[in-house]
Amino acid sequence: MLDVFTWLADWFAYSLLGLSPSTSVGIGVHFFIEDTSKILVLLVVLIYVISLIRAALSTEKVRDYLQGKHRGVGYGLGAMFGAVTPFCSCSSIPLFMGFVSARIPIGITIAFLITSPLINEVVVIMLGSILGIKFTVLYVVTGLSLGILAGILVDALKAHRWLQPFLAKVYLQESPSVEPNCASQSTPKMTFKQRHQFAANETGTIVKRIWKWVIIGVGIGAFIHGFVPAEWFEQNLSDGQWWTVPLATVSAIPIYTNASGVVPIMASLIEKGMPLGTTLAFCMGAVAVSLPEFMMLKQVMQYRFLALIVGYLFIAISIVGWVFNAYY
Repeated sequence: MLDVFTWLADWFAYSLLGLSPSTSVGIGVHFFIEDTSKILVLLVVLIYVISLIRAALSTEKVRDYLQGKHRGVGYGLGAMFGAVTPFCSCSSIPLFMGFVSARIPIGITIAFLITSPLINEVVVIMLGSILGIKFTVLYVVTGLSLGILAGILVDALKAHRWLQPFLAKVYLQESPSVEPNCASQSTPKMTFKQRHQFAANETGTIVKRIWKWVIIGVGIGAFIHGFVPAEWFEQNLSDGQWWTVPLATVSAIPIYTNASGVVPIMASLIEKGMPLGTTLAFCMGAVAVSLPEFMMLKQVMQYRFLALIVGYLFIAISIVGWVFNAYY
């Protein structure tokens, strides 16, 4: 199937436009057409399938299942549930409050919070389609580990003290108390037609939200691919200087809202010679730190709690980048 996208790019760039495959313009246009068509088609198909499966999974059931689990098991389950359930700025507060109100240990809730943006279907699909299964598996394992370690750290520091007072009071009550808007309710089981409608709507919503960022990201990747000499990367970044990793992490943060465009840029950077660890830090920095989400979470967390999460992510992602640069 992937050969179809290569054929389409060949036809468009070299036959229809008459560009030469030996020129920077030809190379860049070919890259843009091939990756844009491949990413958009795969996103539509795979997001639909994932949403169809997700329709049977409610956040209330996830919360109820996590409640009362052994702390060690809970960290792993929280991280894994974060990887397979939707989590965005608009849903961060009700989900967080629901988990805390159910008195699920705060570390398990944070493992969920950290992993959800790091591992989502869009990033995983794009990583797999562009950079291959090996890199995708490494990314997923690393993302899960960051979530689990964050949960352990938060519990060790007793960070529930830094929740906003109204939520800390609920968390410390002897019996579970759930806010009215976050109450656990029995969700009727969907028919296949309803699941299909949910999946179709979810696919349409996600694709409408990200298609422009895919095009922008692939466009930047195409420019790097066709016009930026590999010698520049070899001279400035190929040695994996230590400072490039934290710089990549910080510089990627503003790109969070267009995270769908990060992966094509990563593909071009790796091909041009940027070390794997620096590239991975760039991707994780883009998808892990959402400024709008953190502004919303300020309503349920004190600044020191938010600072702890941001500082942890910056240090942890930098360490991941350094390790990958040293061994890969």
